[in-house]
Amino acid sequence: MSPIYKYIVLFMLLLIMISLFSALFSMIKGDTSGKMVRSLSWRIGLSVFLFILLIIGQATGVITSHGL
Repeated sequence: MSPIYKYIVLFMLLLIMISLFSALFSMIKGDTSGKMVRSLSWRIGLSVFLFILLIIGQATGVITSHGL
């Protein structure tokens, strides 16, 4: 896997975790403004985008699988 691709994947995972913890803090505070729903929607969208990015990386050969 190329180094730039690794950084993109790690950055996406970091954004997903930030969004998840943002929803957690919003839930703990009991916020009724819909911030938790927006945060979870962003997390789902980012996760789908990361999954598609990984599939494209596998298909183009940027990510190679290793045998046992």
